[in-house]
Amino acid sequence: MSVVDERTDVLGRFSTALYTVPEAARYLDVPTSTLNSWAHGYRNHPPGRREAVGAPILTTLPRRAIRLPIIPFIGLAEGAVLTAIRRSGVPMQRIRPALEQLDTQIGLSHALASRRLYTDGAEVLFDYAEATDDPGLVRAARDLVVVRNGQRVFNEVVAAYLRRLEFDDHGYVRLIRLPAYEVAEIVVDPTRGFGQPIFVRGGARLEDALGLFRAGEPLDVVADEYGIPSDHLEDAVRIATRSAA
Repeated sequence: MSVVDERTDVLGRFSTALYTVPEAARYLDVPTSTLNSWAHGYRNHPPGRREAVGAPILTTLPRRAIRLPIIPFIGLAEGAVLTAIRRSGVPMQRIRPALEQLDTQIGLSHALASRRLYTDGAEVLFDYAEATDDPGLVRAARDLVVVRNGQRVFNEVVAAYLRRLEFDDHGYVRLIRLPAYEVAEIVVDPTRGFGQPIFVRGGARLEDALGLFRAGEPLDVVADEYGIPSDHLEDAVRIATRSAA
């Protein structure tokens, strides 16, 4: 498995913690409990049933203190892919064993955040599932992967999410277009806004605009202050004030 070197990590995408678990969950529009299980793994022991254990599948960094960020940009990118799988209706518990092996199967670290996932991931996951004796994993892989033009590719829900990722010359995600918004264009780019989500129109940080709104300023005042189209700001407020799906 290849190791990310300093040239690849020039912006600290792999080594700088930027987001707490609740923040990453909010940006990806998933429940905090879901993001927490991706970041830290889980161990469940329901009464009368066999214990279920899952390893972490999202990159985190050591916590320096309570409430400080632990997720780097590359972890958020991995979370975007996991969100796509979740949104596609494939049970994460079923496909998780294959995802846990993805780095090894593709042959490089952080495979979930690599261009190789986009080009080879469907074949790799499908072949891995078919080689196991787990019928649940096989069914999940067959739901996640479809055959198109003679090739195995991800289903349209996952493919649509992957198209929201941009990759650098090293093949790793360099920009994420957050998918939860219907109108607003909000991106996460390590070169802008210290890696925090920003509005494409106006360039303001999402949290700055939402903070001014939460402080009691009317929407039109916030939109004018930051140069954000009103309908884009309304969309962001809608997402921020509802529960994650």
